[in-house]
Amino acid sequence: MKELAVYIHIPFCKSKCHYCDFLSFSNKNEVIDKYFDYLNREIALYSEVVRDYSVKTIFLGGGTPSNVEPKYIFDILNSIHKKFNIDKVNEVTIEANPKTVNEDKLRIYKSIGINRISMGAQTLNDNLLKEIGRVHTVKDFYDSFNLIRSSGFENLNIDLMFNLPKQTLSDVVSTLEVVSGLGVEHISFYSLILEEGTRFYKRYSEGKLDLPDEELEREMYHRGIQILKSHGYKHYEISNFAKPSYECKHNLFYWKVKPYIGLGLGAHSNINGLRYWNEENFENYFDSLENGKLPINGSEKIDNAMEMAEYLILGLRLVDGVKLDDFYDRFHISIDSIYGSVLKKHEKSGLICNDGDRIRLTSKGLDLANIVFVDLLPNQD
Repeated sequence: MKELAVYIHIPFCKSKCHYCDFLSFSNKNEVIDKYFDYLNREIALYSEVVRDYSVKTIFLGGGTPSNVEPKYIFDILNSIHKKFNIDKVNEVTIEANPKTVNEDKLRIYKSIGINRISMGAQTLNDNLLKEIGRVHTVKDFYDSFNLIRSSGFENLNIDLMFNLPKQTLSDVVSTLEVVSGLGVEHISFYSLILEEGTRFYKRYSEGKLDLPDEELEREMYHRGIQILKSHGYKHYEISNFAKPSYECKHNLFYWKVKPYIGLGLGAHSNINGLRYWNEENFENYFDSLENGKLPINGSEKIDNAMEMAEYLILGLRLVDGVKLDDFYDRFHISIDSIYGSVLKKHEKSGLICNDGDRIRLTSKGLDLANIVFVDLLPNQD
């Protein structure tokens, strides 16, 4: 059987953070019950589509999945168990925020097979947490961390951010030292990106957002890499670090361009040579399923040139890079015959390294990855 990753979107949260552009809502509690009913209908419709696939990973994201009652999480995963081939599933992740988990929720999560929790801490500075619109405190983080550990979860990711308004290098260093010292299995360490439509984007456009300059942002990133490596974390993707064997298996499906389906509002899928995305409006999502149709809003067929480019671009996000043989096995053509001149150009500029059996970004290349990625895209003329 072919391998498959499943993403389940739960778009409800307590409040919208100032930097967040994800499809999420803080004022839609009245539709939660209906949403999960229709999510079950979508799962039932997919059972035939994925009949020949074996699910390897499941990821419940949002929003804040831990913000809804645990019965909904149990029921939706129970439906997946009944409708999909999950005998070989080895990672089931739920996103959680501090202050949104309790013993009862964690017990139910464990009972239905969730074995990994991804908690959004972002920073261990209460003033910065307020600045970015988070509703938890540093104490809430510690309380939730201790509860998760005492509930028997042995695979925990913590999301941390840098390049935040009013954030200093010492803030970043202090947070990383503390979190890595807790021995969590995985840390995602992201730079703030200003996305259109967010509160931060509006404030930045008005000249009211005090961000670190580019030089300080790079220093934060490189100090972060040093600290995490010194605590035994492998830097395996531009923004991700893991203890040995604890890389995020679900995200590796994306980076290695393996098949995945997305369930729920606005979720994206890439399966059977087709990429498509769901309705982003609740009523349109409900109406499609009411009529027995998958709630697909749009789709695109990926041609061979774009598929090769995406495979290379996403693969180069991984610190180990892309194996030449893997590329050849997938596309029956060598990397050099398609991208030789581009790769040589960036080897000369010190952004790419060719190790003989693979190509990868250098340390400088990880900083300037987008320059390489743009050059790898096929000509759109």
